[in-house]
Amino acid sequence: MLALISFRSYLVFEFDGQETIKNITDHVKMILEESKVQEGMILVSALHTTSAVFINDDEEGLVQDTLEFLEKIIPNSKVPYYRHNNSEKDAPAHLKRNAVGRSEMISVTEGKMDLGNWEQIFYADFNGKRKKKLCIKIIGE
Repeated sequence: MLALISFRSYLVFEFDGQETIKNITDHVKMILEESKVQEGMILVSALHTTSAVFINDDEEGLVQDTLEFLEKIIPNSKVPYYRHNNSEKDAPAHLKRNAVGRSEMISVTEGKMDLGNWEQIFYADFNGKRKKKLCIKIIGE
């Protein structure tokens, strides 16, 4: 019987732009290899309320389309009208995080992430210019 492994690592990013989407798949693969887990689950979680994690195709046009889509449904230009902006001026970043989601769960089989042919893991920061942290939690054997 194999022992259950619980492994945790963090990624820290700071981007110059206000909104950035970064492919973090290779970072997560390296952490999975370090964990030595062969069968299990990976949870990739954004640890800030203005950032998100999602899985999709790494195609430049799609990344830009994602940012433009979010801008259409949650416009930054509405900033003076968001109620949250009474304290800070980052309401659109919080709402975009709500729309995209905090985390993704990925299964692991034979030491590899179970991702489709084109699937990649992305970190989205909707309120850049300061350090943000992600938690990668791997549980398995």
